[in-house]
Amino acid sequence: MNLALASIRHGLKVGRPLPVEEAGLPPELKAIRATFVTLERHGQLRGCIGRLEASRPLAEDIAENAYSAAFQDPRFPSLRENELDGLDIHLSMLTPAEPMIFNSEQNLLSQLRPGEDGLILAEGSRRGTFLPSVWEQLPEPIEFLEHLKRKAGLPSNYWSDTLKVWRYRAEVVE
Repeated sequence: MNLALASIRHGLKVGRPLPVEEAGLPPELKAIRATFVTLERHGQLRGCIGRLEASRPLAEDIAENAYSAAFQDPRFPSLRENELDGLDIHLSMLTPAEPMIFNSEQNLLSQLRPGEDGLILAEGSRRGTFLPSVWEQLPEPIEFLEHLKRKAGLPSNYWSDTLKVWRYRAEVVE
């Protein structure tokens, strides 16, 4: 978590993420992992950016995503220094996504594990994801799926035999 905050502080001073030197890092921070960094201020979302596919060392992914969540989330203005007070940083380290096999919406819903599954939903060029933590706001599988469809730009009642869904888990560090 110190790395995420350090990258945000660095971004406030110089306008870019904290550079990460792999030399001297413990092996777990050198591992190739995908992360999301979620920022909350006084319990309200303040930014959330991440990657679904692992492509860089964990330390670099954390630094880049923390900076992006603070300064490049299009839903929010760039974080200001006076907002550091009361800022909570949540780091989600993702497992690789696995395709789900289903033959109907009901079949898909029956396979979901509330509180555990993060989902990626794709239909053509439309795509959306919800981290497992979203179950806290949307605890019912049908609700979770309907909101995810809307996030992907689809109607909440949309269904198609070409719809693709992957699931992943996340280890959250606060």
